[in-house]
Amino acid sequence: METMETKLIDVQEVYKIYNEDEENEVRALDGVSLEIGRGEFVAIVGASGSGKSTLMNILGCLDVPTYGEYYLDGHDVTTLTDQELSRIRNREIGFIFQGYNLIPGLNAVENVELPLIYQGVRGDKRRDIAMEALERVGLEDRYDRRPSQLSGGQQQRIAVARAIATQAPIIMADEPTGALDSKTGEHVLQILHDLNKQVGTTIILITHDIKIAKTARRIVQISDGNIIQDCPREEAVF
Repeated sequence: METMETKLIDVQEVYKIYNEDEENEVRALDGVSLEIGRGEFVAIVGASGSGKSTLMNILGCLDVPTYGEYYLDGHDVTTLTDQELSRIRNREIGFIFQGYNLIPGLNAVENVELPLIYQGVRGDKRRDIAMEALERVGLEDRYDRRPSQLSGGQQQRIAVARAIATQAPIIMADEPTGALDSKTGEHVLQILHDLNKQVGTTIILITHDIKIAKTARRIVQISDGNIIQDCPREEAVF
């Protein structure tokens, strides 16, 4: 268990219930408790429908629980307004999605700059930060290319650069290698590991792939809305 000084995420008895008290009630999360320390690299692994994406949405302040407590860096997330939640998403959490979520009409560097605009970073500094992020993922020479001019692997690396550019203390990566070939997927994972080791970024990797999950230092396995395993990688049993 993490100490209060290092605890970044603290989820206690969180439920996410759809159609509550009806015949078709679904408990996507059924009393989940989870603590993640600052600087950890954690994989949340589970099959489709296990609740892992629902858990990520709540951890990422994209959704709110039906019941339970969620403290992010000591702040009670469940009491925040939509505007406050939006601010947390923009400043505290960088997102990487399987579908890249790039804007087709913007080139690579403009896509990376986008969250910095919402942060209020001025133009010249914004461009410098975005180019540094592209350099970290090895795509500074593709800065002027639009998504349609890039391979799937390159688009995902742009998405990683966009998350890096925000300099958020947390990066949540939802199936970030799902649409990539194995070699490109390994490259993306290596970038995340480098961020974790070199910068101290907390990485939360959501995946259905046990092999991918085993690249993390800690594995949290979820099934039917419950955590059934939470342990160091070396102790995980599948």
